[in-house]
Amino acid sequence: MTDETPTAHTWRPDRFMVIVGHPDDADFGPAGAAAVWIDAGAEGWLVCCTSGDAGGEDPNLDPIDLARAREEEQRRAAAIVGYAGVTFLHQPDGSLANDLPLREMLVKEIRTFKPDAVFCGDPEVVVHVGGGINHTDHRAAALAAVDAVFPAARNPMAFPWLAKGGLPAHRVRRIYMMWSNQPNVWIDVATAVDRKIEALRCHASQIHDSEAVFNRVRGRLAEQGAQIGVDAAEAYRLVVIDRDPIGLPGS
Repeated sequence: MTDETPTAHTWRPDRFMVIVGHPDDADFGPAGAAAVWIDAGAEGWLVCCTSGDAGGEDPNLDPIDLARAREEEQRRAAAIVGYAGVTFLHQPDGSLANDLPLREMLVKEIRTFKPDAVFCGDPEVVVHVGGGINHTDHRAAALAAVDAVFPAARNPMAFPWLAKGGLPAHRVRRIYMMWSNQPNVWIDVATAVDRKIEALRCHASQIHDSEAVFNRVRGRLAEQGAQIGVDAAEAYRLVVIDRDPIGLPGS
């Protein structure tokens, strides 16, 4: 055990991917860290497993119209954060399943973009510390992301038709799990707080009392920042799969 205050996590990948269940998850999640890494020279790609077609309260709303609106909201938000691109896998909102077809789609995305690190949810979280149920799609997307990273994306015998089609195995070195009950790293996002809020502002179909939501987000970032003595931070559960080669930073 140690009483030392943790310090800001400084490792940065050259390329990273964010895998989430719905449009807006990435902006409530790792938008701050993504923006900081992108500003420092990394390239990021966002993958949304669904288009959020069940994310409304009006039963008469056309799900296809809602999906189109939410995809456009996410594209605008992604441009603010600075992602190189966004992929929508068009899986059913509310009934996302960690099945072979979803994992194959994620492996294809990983082998195409070749990220060093992947952001996703923590699949072990059903109930958040302090209360609140983790959405079933969040859990399914998180577990599918983990299973796609390890072992599938790095195994040349997994989905061999992808390799034969020009997408050979790829080794993701690290996973950063957001919304975890077991955070072990904190990334300083003080320079990206306003950008995270502006990205969230794009999701008008989902955020109705916007200032109250943004105040909660800012408060949470400040709480997490206090853990490492900075104004704002995002907390993650880091899983290191492949250690950095000797001589490279691996904090």
